[in-house]
Amino acid sequence: MVDGLIYFEDLEVGSKTAFGRYEVTREEVLEFAAKYDPQPFHLSDEAAAQTHFGRISASGWHTCAMVMRMLVDNLTERKQAGLGSPGQDELRWHRPVYPGDVLRIETELLEKTRSRSRPEMGSMKSAIRVFNQDDQMVMSMTGIGLIRVRGD
Repeated sequence: MVDGLIYFEDLEVGSKTAFGRYEVTREEVLEFAAKYDPQPFHLSDEAAAQTHFGRISASGWHTCAMVMRMLVDNLTERKQAGLGSPGQDELRWHRPVYPGDVLRIETELLEKTRSRSRPEMGSMKSAIRVFNQDDQMVMSMTGIGLIRVRGD
């Protein structure tokens, strides 16, 4: 690690990280759902009680947004020389997320590849798993990130 940043060369395939703490509030669930995913089971106690959710649950897209916040906070804290992401693969919502849940993340670096066409950057794939306070996996995905190469 030079200049306090983590570069492509510093990444170790197989490395694991655990981080984050996000408290899900009813107000935020309702606000997000009203604006972006206004399905009744995200907005109404009565409607949610009539579904398999049993009560108001967060939109899966809201869960993604909460996860993104924890990911960015972690990258900023670790001072990674990140360059964004071309996307995510294999996104799955395993369990509902409810107001009162506390989310956290575990990652594992699966692979890294230096770009042939853009030698100043590399890409990395990570397994991203999101858990609630009861250690139940609520979401998983394969994250793809871009990162600066320190240089030869």
